[in-house]
This record gives sequence, C-alpha cells and structure tokens, in this order.
Amino acid sequence: MSIDLHWFLPTAGDGRGIVDNSNSSTADPRTAGNRAPTLEYLTQVARAAEQAGFTGVLTPTGTHCEDAWLTTAALIPLTERLKFLVAFRPGVISPTLAAQMAASYQRLSGGRLLLNVVTGGDSQEQRSYGDWLTKDQRYARTAEFLQALRGTWGEAPFDFDGEHYKLVGATTSAPPNPVPPIYFGGSSAAALPVAAGHADVYLTWGEPPAQVAAKIAAVREHAERAGRTIRFGIRLHVITRDTSRQAWDVADTMLAGLDPTAVAEASARFARSESEGQRRMAALHGGSTASLEISPNLWAGVGLVRGGAGTALVGSHEEVADRIEEYHSLGLDEFVLSGYPHLEEAYWFGEGVRPILARRGLLAGERALIPT
Repeated sequence: MSIDLHWFLPTAGDGRGIVDNSNSSTADPRTAGNRAPTLEYLTQVARAAEQAGFTGVLTPTGTHCEDAWLTTAALIPLTERLKFLVAFRPGVISPTLAAQMAASYQRLSGGRLLLNVVTGGDSQEQRSYGDWLTKDQRYARTAEFLQALRGTWGEAPFDFDGEHYKLVGATTSAPPNPVPPIYFGGSSAAALPVAAGHADVYLTWGEPPAQVAAKIAAVREHAERAGRTIRFGIRLHVITRDTSRQAWDVADTMLAGLDPTAVAEASARFARSESEGQRRMAALHGGSTASLEISPNLWAGVGLVRGGAGTALVGSHEEVADRIEEYHSLGLDEFVLSGYPHLEEAYWFGEGVRPILARRGLLAGERALIPT
C-alpha cells in the first residue's frame, strides 16, 4: 500500500519551542506557546498543510485545547481538499449524536471527515467531563460505543442493549457518505482488542521500529481472531532540514530552551499516568537529556515535557524519508506528523521530504509528477 501523510492542527497554541503545556489539562489555549490558536492562524496552518500535500490534519481533544468539531467545521469553507481527523471522546457524547454529527459533517464538507476515537487515559481529566469510570471500564464502553455508532449509520433504525449504552430506534436522517474511517490508539491490554475489533486504523506513538513491529503484530493477531483486517499508522513529530546538522541544531535549540524544573515536574506527572502509552513514551528518555537519540534519527526530546506523542524524526530530508520508509516496511501506511511551529514545519516537510517519498513510489499516483 502507499503512504498517507497527515499533519496536525495546533488548537492549544503553537510556537518555535516545544509547547510544554500543549497536552496538559490545565493549559490555557489562549496563551499556550507564542501563537494563540485563533481562527486566522489555524487557517494558515490548514492551508499550508493542504498546499504541502497532506491528506488531512489531526485535531486533538481535551480540556487543554479548542473543541475539535467546532474548530474544524469552521475551517471547511476555508480549505478545499483537506480532510479533518477529528479527535473526540466516547464518554462525553452519545453514539447516536456522534453518528448524526458525523453524517452531517460528511454532507457539509463533501466527505472530508476522519474520526479519531480517544478513550481517555487521564482519570482526573475524564472526571472534569463528569466521567468516573475506571480505565478498563472506559475501554469496554468504547467498544460498545463503536458498535452502536456503526449500527446507527445503518439503513434501518438500530437497537442496542449493552452495559453502558441502551438504544432503541437509533438512526440518522441519512447515513454518512462515505462512512468516515475510525482511527484508534492505545497500548494497554484492554485497548488492543478494542482496536482490533472495531477500528479501521490503529495508531501508535513513535517508538523505535522493533517496539512498533511488536505492537503491530499483537494488534494484527487480535484482528485475525476477530476475523478482521486493520491498517496501521504512527504519530510522530518531525524536524527536517537540508542537512542533518541543521536539523539537529534545531533540536538542540529546543532542548536548550527547556526549563529543568518543567522536565522534572513532567517526569513525575508521567510516572503517575494511567496511560500505558504515556509510560512507554516516558521510558524512552527516563527524564534525562543524556541520550535522546533512541534509534537512528528518532529523538525523544519532545516527550521530556509534552504529554502524548513525544518523539520526533530528526535529520536531513533524505534521512527522514529513510526512516518513514523503514516504518512503512513494518506495515505502517498512515503517518500523522507535526512540528514546531506547525506552519513553517509543514512547508519544510512538504517541500523537502514529500518529493523524495514520491520519487521512491511511496505516494500513490505522484511519482510522475515529481521531477528527478
């Protein structure tokens, strides 16, 4: 299969350094980083991603950022082809309403919706939404939610009787066309069967290739037992420049700008996290700045202070393309990328790395369009 490239919409703010509160439940989206997530700025980023050739943009969910549904809906008429990978949490919306919103979104956007279902790994933040389930209960609820969501998209009114949801006659005025693919991530034992049984794309954070390969194998095994096939994607930051030295200089500048106190506080917070994926990210650096290149061109510096995806591909355009091709060889077809600032980095990647991937025949239908 060919590669699909996606970018990221910084709805919690943006800047030239690592935005250390971009994934914090206490962050103020009006002040995070140096660039507030105004509609004007987010429009610039979305248009840059579109011009740079990305398929879509991931829009995060949580109390730290602007609402993903509303923000991306505002961007529909301001873009032309760009798809929106809207992250949302099953526990704070009914499956019938989510089905209706997705169907309406597809009609209003001309089929530009992708769905990223986030179960939620932070009980404290979940409780701020009024959700008091345990982590394993949340995953069980997500499985029911996805069953009910797909059932509601059917042609006939849908009944569902589960532990967490009971629906009678759930339906929409018309099913979404096309049905949006469902992206799902999670590294715990409770998450993998849910992904294998209900998702279209399983997303992992950027671990070293051997760890990613093991996770893909585990999810694929669950999917085979469920009689399903599933695609795989990876979430990474990227710092790419004309030369490797230039890229690593940018990474070094970002690292120098981190407050040691903030690093220590983040490490303590990550150690308390319920999220298996977050613990795996934190283990890659161990709270230390000593050895952050954990695999060739894979830098764990972002995760010193940022929750969630904490690794970046760093190197020349050829090196970054090599690493993407390496991950692709493991079975990853979708790459959800980001960089600081998101406006400029979209162009660095789009103009530097993307043509190399196209020349290598990794982007469908584009090899002949790129001069050799």
